[in-house]
Amino acid sequence: MSTPSNPAGNVPGLALSGYTGLSEAEAIQRLRADGPNALPVQERHSLFGIAWEVIKEPMFVLLLAAGALYMLMGEPGDAAMLLGFVFVVMGITIVQERRTERALDALRNLSSPQALVIRDGQHRRISAKDLVRGDLILLAEGDRIAADAVLRTGINLSVDESLLTGESVPVAKSASTTAQILDQPGGDDLPSVYSGTLVTAGQGVAEVFATGLRTELGKIGEALSQVKPERSMLQIETGRLVRNLAILGLVLCCMVVVVYALTRGGDVASWKQGFLAGITMAMAMLPEEFPVILTIFLALGAWRISRNRVLTRRMPAIEMLGAATVLCTDKTGTLTLNQMIVTQVILDDRTVDLERVSTEQTAEVQLLLDLAVLASKTDPFDPMERAIHAAGAKMGPAGQGQHHGWTLEREYPLSPELLAVTQAWNQGNATPLLLASKGAPEAIAGLCKFSPERREALAKQVTALASDGLRVLGVARASVPADRLPALHQDLDLEFVGLIGLSDPLRANVPAAVAECQAAGIRVVMITGDYPATAQSIARQAGIANVGEVITGPDLEGISDEILATRIRTVQVFARVAPQQKLRIVQALKANREVVAMTGDGVNDAPALKAAHIGIAMGGRGTDVARESSALVLLDDDFASIVTAVKMGRRIFDNIKKAISFTFAVHVPIAGLSILPVFIPGWPLLLLPVHIVFLELVINPSCSLIFEAEEAEEDIMTRAPRDPNERLFSWKSIALSLLQGVSVLAVCVGIFIYAKTNHGDDAARALTFTSLVAAFIAIIITNRSWSRSLIGILLTPNTAQWWVILGSIGLLTLVLCLPVARTLFHFAPLHALDLAISVAAGVLCVGWFEILKYVRRRRV
Repeated sequence: MSTPSNPAGNVPGLALSGYTGLSEAEAIQRLRADGPNALPVQERHSLFGIAWEVIKEPMFVLLLAAGALYMLMGEPGDAAMLLGFVFVVMGITIVQERRTERALDALRNLSSPQALVIRDGQHRRISAKDLVRGDLILLAEGDRIAADAVLRTGINLSVDESLLTGESVPVAKSASTTAQILDQPGGDDLPSVYSGTLVTAGQGVAEVFATGLRTELGKIGEALSQVKPERSMLQIETGRLVRNLAILGLVLCCMVVVVYALTRGGDVASWKQGFLAGITMAMAMLPEEFPVILTIFLALGAWRISRNRVLTRRMPAIEMLGAATVLCTDKTGTLTLNQMIVTQVILDDRTVDLERVSTEQTAEVQLLLDLAVLASKTDPFDPMERAIHAAGAKMGPAGQGQHHGWTLEREYPLSPELLAVTQAWNQGNATPLLLASKGAPEAIAGLCKFSPERREALAKQVTALASDGLRVLGVARASVPADRLPALHQDLDLEFVGLIGLSDPLRANVPAAVAECQAAGIRVVMITGDYPATAQSIARQAGIANVGEVITGPDLEGISDEILATRIRTVQVFARVAPQQKLRIVQALKANREVVAMTGDGVNDAPALKAAHIGIAMGGRGTDVARESSALVLLDDDFASIVTAVKMGRRIFDNIKKAISFTFAVHVPIAGLSILPVFIPGWPLLLLPVHIVFLELVINPSCSLIFEAEEAEEDIMTRAPRDPNERLFSWKSIALSLLQGVSVLAVCVGIFIYAKTNHGDDAARALTFTSLVAAFIAIIITNRSWSRSLIGILLTPNTAQWWVILGSIGLLTLVLCLPVARTLFHFAPLHALDLAISVAAGVLCVGWFEILKYVRRRRV
């Protein structure tokens, strides 16, 4: 099908039929030669770098100090054991670091900017890092340009180059088909456009001339690559706690050294033992797992969310997801499929279903669709215009293809004041120009100079269509001599032809997702530019509550912020809303102390996305400006993905709390068993550095593997949103952890007293240690869920749990059974009955927590 020619300067849309771009094979070859179109990033940590990070850790220093002390005491076996554990800890750290880096690499690949290119004659969206010299990129308002290029064709293209020039005023660009070099940034009417700059108006096609480090931005990219990411509130809170506990541990360490040495005679041997006890105390008090938990949980959490088609651009958004109370969403493309279909037309008072057009109606319907096509762009991206083209083609010869040789003389573009577009076509002979117009029915009625009575009748027809969820456009025409075209759009005098009803079907998964949100205490607020009746129909289909009350854009203009904040407590449908009005809606919700998640895709949505607690940009149809202003990017523009992200956010925060509580709980008995012997005469040291390291091999994998992989609680989407002011280390969670830790400590002390009386110090130490390991395993299992029963937990898959538990049991068995290991751990052989008692005591010491969970379930 041929296309009407479009003379330069009068084209309503880009004529792209003459552009084929590079072939995919040629693009791959150039990518290999030139490298990716990306700025330098921080280098991955080498094995030596990771090892050096481990060496700088306080725990490593303490292990070396303990090993050196054992050498001075003439116990090389103990020293070798500790130094061996150094390499084990280093190995665990390397595995965790590599796992985190893989997750971050996956996120980095997803978050790279996108570019719309022409390759093999097809339009496709690719990662900007895959752009190569010679690629043809399509530019539109709101796009961040991905490479240095020369504009080959364009319409009113303006670019903000302040990133490179410091000049805040956008510069106009002029296309050139012959330019072969890039100009310096700055200055109007040049064809060069630059990576990192922003298209503020118009559209165009540009040929890529430089990528990566060869771009203007690449020349200063080294400085940009050094920017460090901000720490989240969780990381700040955890860092503060670790610092405080480290200071406390240092104070207790010094106190233990002095008290132990002075109460044991003050000789050299007692001072050596005192230093050993002090080092053990410091190792027991140092919660080095906390930073590991946050680093791994947030990085892997963001990676898990990305697998559900939601990209996390800012880590604090993960914390806020579980606190969201209101989810503001677009209609088109988010709740619906964004696949418009022309389903009905209205001719006078007759409604015609496009699937059942009679022979008598064909000519009229064909004329209506023909005019609508002529009022559209020749190569449209807009879903409604695509639907109009498809409907015109389906009816037969309707469409621009039958108008070979026609040229576009004038376009009256869409504007906020007049929501219609009119195009004047020269038919190639002496006849008057044909004007084809389409747009909002009220705008078309104005151009047709309707009387009040006819406007009212038209409004009833529109309302009837909109109540069925249809998007309604009016179509009009006129014949005007070329020399009598008015200068202003509103001065046209058109003849009304009819209405077009387009449907955008609701996504099949939306009703279930909306119901899940509402069950989770999250209000779903729909904000659309459609008519109130259309908005209410879609909201009703989606299951959004309270669709009877609607606030429109004009309503927003006429009410104060105070009234809006009051009404917005119940209103969940906003219609005919302009993008810039979204900011008022967000501010009104925030004034009511709501935690707001907001979706958006346009340049004008950026303020609202930034103002919302959780800005969510559309990755498929959204502009780069919207994506850069957001905390999350919805890669598939699907509402259900947002709900999944909220669920994942709640799960991540839950699992972090579980891991932190577990860490708190296990450090209580470790610290207690380390310090009690110092103050009780006649008691030997119960825990030595080698025991602490063994326990660390249980604690670290438990935190980073078991709890991170734990599935969401059954009630996670039926409970109220989390209070955003709730601290990770609340008094309630700390008290629960302390109770668990104190329970374990009490049982271990009881086992030690019993065993010391009957078997001696080394056997007592072995039985106490066995009880401690058994208790840790019990705490791991019971803390996997704060609602499910023990049986329910064991029936819930968690592969990492069994690896950690079986590995711990296997290591403990070797330590208790091998004579060499017993000597290094200062253990004595154990009787089966005593061993069974210590294991049972360790497992049962947290049984009260299972009872507490049972009572909670009964209350619910």
